[in-house]
Amino acid sequence: MIVAISIGAVTVPLGDVWGIVWHHVTGQGASGDLATDQIVWNFRTPRVVLAALVGAGLAVSGAVLQTVVANPLADPIVLGFSYGATLGAVLVITLGGGVALAGLGVSAAAFLGAVAAGALVFALGQRRGRMAPTRLVLAGVAVGYVFLSATSYVQLQATPTELRTVMFWMLGSVAGAQWDQLPTVTVVVLAGTALLTLFGRRLNVLLAGDDSAAALGVDVNRLRAVLLVLSALLTGTVIAVAGSIGFVGLMIPHLVRLTLGADHRRLLPLTALLGALYLVLVDLLSRTLNRPNELPLGILTALLGAPFFLWLLRRNKGLD
Repeated sequence: MIVAISIGAVTVPLGDVWGIVWHHVTGQGASGDLATDQIVWNFRTPRVVLAALVGAGLAVSGAVLQTVVANPLADPIVLGFSYGATLGAVLVITLGGGVALAGLGVSAAAFLGAVAAGALVFALGQRRGRMAPTRLVLAGVAVGYVFLSATSYVQLQATPTELRTVMFWMLGSVAGAQWDQLPTVTVVVLAGTALLTLFGRRLNVLLAGDDSAAALGVDVNRLRAVLLVLSALLTGTVIAVAGSIGFVGLMIPHLVRLTLGADHRRLLPLTALLGALYLVLVDLLSRTLNRPNELPLGILTALLGAPFFLWLLRRNKGLD
């Protein structure tokens, strides 16, 4: 993160970055000249911290959803959560006056959109009271396209000013990160990750199947409902501040499982850390590959994630 803060249109030495951050956090040491202090503390540090929080939230949500629906291809965007959250946020921007309802209003709308999408997917993915993994993925794709088409329709009704803001949600970015956005996101991501980790033992039981989980005394339907709400909360919160960013929740959990196994008590904290690192690096690429222009995060995560998705599809024989 310190390296990511130091690199940009103006490169700041690592020692200066550390000194400025240390000064603002502890009140000790010197902050350097005013211009460098502004670049490091007011522009780059909140951006890097937000990227880490968003990456952690999406990765943890993806790890939980893959277990809940017993499908290794599940993640917030494949199951339609991201599209639902995007529609909710875009509706508030275009119909609610945009700037006047920014912050909590947009976050709440994104959360409700994610929950609505998740409820539809789980309702359509059930057959005779049981969830079928293939049906869940197909339902997620269908529901995602419905929410995406609704978002496109809302875009047609938007003014040019609103349309520029809407494009942020469609492509994903942390370029506008500000310190006042971070407290809510930090609390939700850290508390959500910690709470889901406490469910780690029951998530491990779900891996054995519904019948085995029920035999061990787990209320499978209630557990799935709780995990769905927590995943939707994580997804809606991070999308509310960073827009729609795909494939993070698909890639990162699998990378951790391939190296450290599937025990959720270790998987979820390590997934959060790797997800944070991954999106910090992607954001660094987004602002350095085509200087001085910036690439949206969604473009880069799709370029990296889609090949991984195809590789996973071929590798996992259980999908046959």
